[in-house]
Amino acid sequence: MAQVYLSLGSNLGDRRATLEAALRALEAPGDVRITRRSSLYETVPMGKTDQPNFYNLVVEVETALSPEVLLDRCQEVERALGRVRGERWGPRTVDVDILLYDRDMVSSERLIVPHPEMLRRRFVLEPLIEIAPDAVRPDGTPIAPYLAHVRDQAVRPVPGP
Repeated sequence: MAQVYLSLGSNLGDRRATLEAALRALEAPGDVRITRRSSLYETVPMGKTDQPNFYNLVVEVETALSPEVLLDRCQEVERALGRVRGERWGPRTVDVDILLYDRDMVSSERLIVPHPEMLRRRFVLEPLIEIAPDAVRPDGTPIAPYLAHVRDQAVRPVPGP
């Protein structure tokens, strides 16, 4: 079984409900099991800033799915929850990204792991470090120190339901 970290975000509709639905859909077939889950964070958009704030979280999952098949699952969940791929960095009902897949490096036309932007995004690092403070890149480099470089990005915990 591979230990994988996924980042989820939503900034359209009922963000909390959409993220909960995404988590259920990821696990539904039984070949992905969520083992840890971060708190929920509200974040300002990056890239295209004239859109609603996002809710973000990170989960650790165990799966026997290959990285490409897991990507397919993530994209199926996005489509099922109304994601329409359009404008880069634009608003979306849900986004599910593979951050880390064991200590593997993946580079294909469809997928790059570790996620190429994760070390520059506080909305990814904050929840990742919350659930996996000792997380490392495939080369063994600790991830936690990168958080100091993105402290200026607005991220705040969302109170519970």
